[in-house]
Amino acid sequence: MVVEITWWGHATVTVQDSGVRVLTDPLFVRRLAHLRRRRGALPTARAARADVVLVSHLHADHLHVGSLARLAPGTTVLLPRGAGAAVPALRRVRDRLRLVEVAAGDVVEFGGLAVRAVPAAHDGRRLPYGPQRAAPLGYVLAGEARTYFAGDTGLFEGMAEAVGPCDIALLPVGGWGPFLGPGHLNAERAARALAELAPRAAVPVHYGTYWPIGMEAVRPHEFHAPGEEFERFAARLAPGVAVHRPAHGQSVRVTDVGRAGRGAGG
Repeated sequence: MVVEITWWGHATVTVQDSGVRVLTDPLFVRRLAHLRRRRGALPTARAARADVVLVSHLHADHLHVGSLARLAPGTTVLLPRGAGAAVPALRRVRDRLRLVEVAAGDVVEFGGLAVRAVPAAHDGRRLPYGPQRAAPLGYVLAGEARTYFAGDTGLFEGMAEAVGPCDIALLPVGGWGPFLGPGHLNAERAARALAELAPRAAVPVHYGTYWPIGMEAVRPHEFHAPGEEFERFAARLAPGVAVHRPAHGQSVRVTDVGRAGRGAGG
């Protein structure tokens, strides 16, 4: 059993499992407000090809309407419940895409793949535009393997129970600025989460892509180092987990997966 994972940068990942192509938190721009893409070429047109798209929360670097507009007409997009009311700009794509709002515990099936929304610990507001919010989510994809896409989250009590058995974990290990507040995983906290989740393989994401303009000299190791640091922490805290660290635009094929069981239940 093989799952192919392509990291396009930040939290944008393509997961191919059971003949279904899943895209997470698409962000296809060189600049977003004060953020500039500093590493990796922009995702190719191939990145926008997806059978289903998962949006984890309302922040504009994860729910980017302009990037959603590049998807093929009719593409299904799962979003946190309340996203439509909180983000009026989604009206621009409502007639072209199939927008489906979900909450933690909901399961949506696509061919041989079941997608289950799970909770996350993160700011659910649509910053910086106002107080509108929707509960942030992660997702578990259950097909040939179980793949957990954490979105953006901190460690939270009952995380392993909420996610359930998984074969592959896609975990955020950094950010887009030199300081990470509550509701985030850094390299060490992500490795602690890995030890709790106990998957067979892991891929670090959400690091080394975007950085605030003019801050290149402010704690630059927070931009460059999280992927390698996660690998080192994982070797110590979760030595049984194989860590794959693709470059931007690179694909990895994760084999010998599927032992966590089939189905979308916990």
